[in-house]
Amino acid sequence: MSDPVPPPSPLSPLSPPGPAVRDRLAQEKNAWLCTVRPDGSPHVTPVWFVFLQGSWWVGADGGSVKVRNVEKFSRVSLTLEDGRFPVVAEGEAVLHRGPFPERITGAFAAKYGWDVSAPRRKGGDRVLLEVPVRRWLLAGVAQ
Repeated sequence: MSDPVPPPSPLSPLSPPGPAVRDRLAQEKNAWLCTVRPDGSPHVTPVWFVFLQGSWWVGADGGSVKVRNVEKFSRVSLTLEDGRFPVVAEGEAVLHRGPFPERITGAFAAKYGWDVSAPRRKGGDRVLLEVPVRRWLLAGVAQ
């Protein structure tokens, strides 16, 4: 019989973030999303986001570069802006095309006073990117 796998240590990249990071995720307005272009080069763009129950949620135009990239290669990274106390998350983005979950649209409305489902251009469609965190890179944890 094999020994049980021990739980991740408090500073493991697999552990959920502590209260200070959760507070920043709730309060900070901007993050940077990195996707991969078809030629393999990175595409980095600022985004508005909400973080709920272990997933980042990002609203996007359905025809945007970030969405086209995720359709081809779903692995992404997200980071908060402050480089002194890094908060970086890695995961695989899942695209959601309406109708969007009310708890997500409500969270965007509460944080930004913005309807994440409203098209930004005539004839444009909106999508949500859901990124469940696979790995955290935090101060003292980055490897």
